[in-house]
Amino acid sequence: MAGPAVQPGDSAPESSVRQPLPAWSEWAGTAVRLGLAVVWGWAGLAKIADPAEAAQAVRAYEILPEGLVKPIGYGLPFLELALALLLVTGLGVRLVAGVSALLLLTFITGIASAWARGISIDCGCFGGGGHVDASRTEYLQEILRDTGFLLLAGWLLWRPRTRLSADGRLAS
Repeated sequence: MAGPAVQPGDSAPESSVRQPLPAWSEWAGTAVRLGLAVVWGWAGLAKIADPAEAAQAVRAYEILPEGLVKPIGYGLPFLELALALLLVTGLGVRLVAGVSALLLLTFITGIASAWARGISIDCGCFGGGGHVDASRTEYLQEILRDTGFLLLAGWLLWRPRTRLSADGRLAS
């Protein structure tokens, strides 16, 4: 059964009308996008110079089988740099935000797992990593920091439209 016919001059139901985003929202999204790009760029550049150290950081979590340690340790910096580049250009923002969120959730889970199992490591998030003295662990700070980055990714999942982005130019 069809609903009532819309007469000329009637407005469409509110649920089907798309309200334009306020300008500040797109500028805030741009700041979030570029901020997250800096995080991924910093993390990737810090690790790419010493892939063996990056693999050592992955190994220290004692989660992955040895056969995956090197591919993850060596590949992660390239993934982080790719995410940074895509965020800087604003290409595929929602998809990149989703990948970022999944990666950050993985990092948070890994850090929490190491903490819960009593493994004393430096997370290796921005270079370094590996086993450290128990007095040098900073699990809570690392989890809170990554949760903040996760919130940035969440913003971009919710509001992927940003200023100065390739997505915006392609949509025009």
